[in-house]
Amino acid sequence: MIIRRAGRDDVPAVLALLDGATEWLVARGQTEQWGTAPHSTSPRRVTQITGFAEDGGLWVGVEEGRVVGALAVGAAMEYVPPATEPELYVRLLVTERASAGQNIGGLLLDHARELARAAGVRVLRVDCFAGGDGALVRYYESQGFTQDVAFAVPRVNGPDWPGRVLAQRL
Repeated sequence: MIIRRAGRDDVPAVLALLDGATEWLVARGQTEQWGTAPHSTSPRRVTQITGFAEDGGLWVGVEEGRVVGALAVGAAMEYVPPATEPELYVRLLVTERASAGQNIGGLLLDHARELARAAGVRVLRVDCFAGGDGALVRYYESQGFTQDVAFAVPRVNGPDWPGRVLAQRL
């Protein structure tokens, strides 16, 4: 897999990865994380992913000309408690469901670690959905992260979205 900086032209492919992940979750009855609507139809999400590309923090993993994963790094998301020291924050990590089991997420996280080290940063943080069966928290733990702080994002028409920040010292 080749990892390269993404541009605006990659935004549709990243949105397609998010749509595929949502379809996979919905098929398993797990709608609490991202709901049921495609990300590609959400103006907020399109603007967010476009912003990640425009600020230079969006990276894609490409195999045989196909985008199979995406990583966005930068400042922490506004809904998480701030870090107590300089950090690099994983703002997005998503992989193609058809490529599950090929460690694409792990390779993208390795890239984030390299970016952090190159910037002289000793902490990599990420947040994720902490509800359901806790599988996403366990995934990040398997990647060397430790649980840091819990938080909740209020939702207008439903229960708060349960989140967890995880950190890794480099």
